[in-house]
Amino acid sequence: MGLSDYLVTDELTIILGLVAAGLFLLHNLYKPQSLVHPILLGRQSDVARVRNAGESAVYRNYSTGMMGRFPTRPTKDQQVLLDLVKPDLDTPRTLWSAKVTNPELRSRVAAFATGLISLVGLTTDDSNVLLLLNDEFVVSDLALASHSIPSFTLSSKSLLSPCLESHPPSAIITEAEFLPQLLELVYDIKEGSHYPIIVVGEPKIKVDDNMRVFKWEDIERRGAQLPEVPPTASDPKQVFSVSFYSTASGALRGAQLTHENITAGVAAVRTLLPPSGPISPLDTIASAHSLSTPFGRAVAYTAIFEGSNFATLASTKVLGSHEVPALNMFDLQSLKDYSVPSPTILFVRPSHLDALTKSILDEAKKSSLILFSLAWRHKLSGIMEGFTTKQSLWDRLVFDNARVVAMGEGAGTVRGVVVGGGPLDNHSLTPSRVALSIPLVNAFVHPVVSGPVFASHPLDLQIFPNEQTSSSASAAENYTFTYLAPVGPPAINVEAKLSGVNEETVEKGGDPTGSLLVRGPPVGVPLGEEGPGEDSWLDTEDKARVLPNGTFKVVTEVKN
Repeated sequence: MGLSDYLVTDELTIILGLVAAGLFLLHNLYKPQSLVHPILLGRQSDVARVRNAGESAVYRNYSTGMMGRFPTRPTKDQQVLLDLVKPDLDTPRTLWSAKVTNPELRSRVAAFATGLISLVGLTTDDSNVLLLLNDEFVVSDLALASHSIPSFTLSSKSLLSPCLESHPPSAIITEAEFLPQLLELVYDIKEGSHYPIIVVGEPKIKVDDNMRVFKWEDIERRGAQLPEVPPTASDPKQVFSVSFYSTASGALRGAQLTHENITAGVAAVRTLLPPSGPISPLDTIASAHSLSTPFGRAVAYTAIFEGSNFATLASTKVLGSHEVPALNMFDLQSLKDYSVPSPTILFVRPSHLDALTKSILDEAKKSSLILFSLAWRHKLSGIMEGFTTKQSLWDRLVFDNARVVAMGEGAGTVRGVVVGGGPLDNHSLTPSRVALSIPLVNAFVHPVVSGPVFASHPLDLQIFPNEQTSSSASAAENYTFTYLAPVGPPAINVEAKLSGVNEETVEKGGDPTGSLLVRGPPVGVPLGEEGPGEDSWLDTEDKARVLPNGTFKVVTEVKN
């Protein structure tokens, strides 16, 4: 038998060969490419070459580098809080229910500040004001900050009584609906005559004649008729606000915030989304973080700086007696109370993300379990390759309608999600990425830091198996870290290190684990401590672990 006999083929063999070659080419041509080069995700922190005994090395964001300067403001022109309201940006945008331009906003701030000083009698560097507000926050905040009148904010209504007793303010600005509860509390501590109260809205109760109660609108209107009192704030490192919060054990704590803390927080928040789609005046930001917290403030002022529309979800309200049901915690419907366009960027908490993901996936399964199974496999395959999109065939067949049911108009407009304010389960990441198919950032925030402390890369879709148990740590500790999702490397203007690490583990190249310490421009100063120094570290009272790629996992611990 000659060689030619082995080369004899029939038409079927040729056809099958062409089909196999075509399928091979199609598989390689249509195989999704990773959205980020794996090398960039393999080393996300820059690590100092030396460390102290009992501590880890110092970690910085790789893009900043160990020798890079930390950004303290979005651009060189933002020195104090009022500078974030750029006077040359005269395009109208919606803040909650009010459509306003920056010149109009600055005019309102000037009028309200003049009214507070001229009518209420507040004085620069001597008075302080407690803000018990949900929405009408920005004008009051800017007015006080621009005239060096410190403000107090509360992360929870339960902190009101201990705050009034330990840090009595010169005046209080509150919502009309909360006025009855406030007056009752003020009468109980017999300090009523010491508190001028400015009320936002129409009071529905008769106020005792010996109480000095002003209407917010009257102060702004009359302030606009008086000669403007020029702003006095010019020092970026001046403390303009104290944000009160409670520890896990219920103790009252306070974070002193400077103008630079907030401008640095804005600089960090702006970098959370991919550079190809930065925050712009075309965006609508919806936030689940109260403006009474440093991070919530930074998110709001990022929207103001960028000229974006902005509103908060119902679950951010500090005041009010209603509770948002757990299954509806992600309540985009609450934005309908405001006249903002459909949201494009969401800053939410893990409970919101979990509820939204469950709602989308449950609705998607209703269409067809077979189609859902195929769609899930294809979407998961893309994620494992580092690629995701919501423009695929499987999105059109399965997920698009489910997103519309869960998110309404937001299904077509939301282009980025930043989740923070609590631990996110590692097993939640992949379902959320499949359900949303947009950039998803997992951030770690702290009540003394205005910006994110850590934030994952928005296009980092890596799926890591659970960690192996380390013999140097307790079983409970390993269980906690194992099931936590990584929160990424330090933010662009934060550096972090761990104290109390196991020397043997570190020397052998293991993952450092210890108490988390941070410093940088967004980090405030705990109330009662001295001003920030260049080398001062904040003990976050949390435990953290550094993974080999420079990302962190953080566990909040109770410290008595």
